[in-house]
Amino acid sequence: MVRLKRIYDRADDEDGTRVLVDRLWPRGVRKEAAGVDWWAKEVAPSKELRTWLHQDPEGRFEAFAESYRRELDGNPALERLGAMASEGTVTLLYASRERERNHARVLAELLGA
Repeated sequence: MVRLKRIYDRADDEDGTRVLVDRLWPRGVRKEAAGVDWWAKEVAPSKELRTWLHQDPEGRFEAFAESYRRELDGNPALERLGAMASEGTVTLLYASRERERNHARVLAELLGA
């Protein structure tokens, strides 16, 4: 099972394995207090793709999602996440303020959430 949560939201017992899926560590979050089990930088979108999306998040999200899926094609970390999700709950953590249009949502869909 795959869940989504902002890294700034409180951790709880239902989170299972907590995986940060951002390339950069979120501002204002201490590593010791984050409760992150795995920082999966390798599944985050490229800097170029992320920057392109931020110029027009609403208008570019669908094209972003398509490009991001191509970036993830054959990524071994994606396979590892899928295996983890088949064994128990995995919560994908992200820093974006945008809860509906973000890369973690695309990643969750790829994992069958």
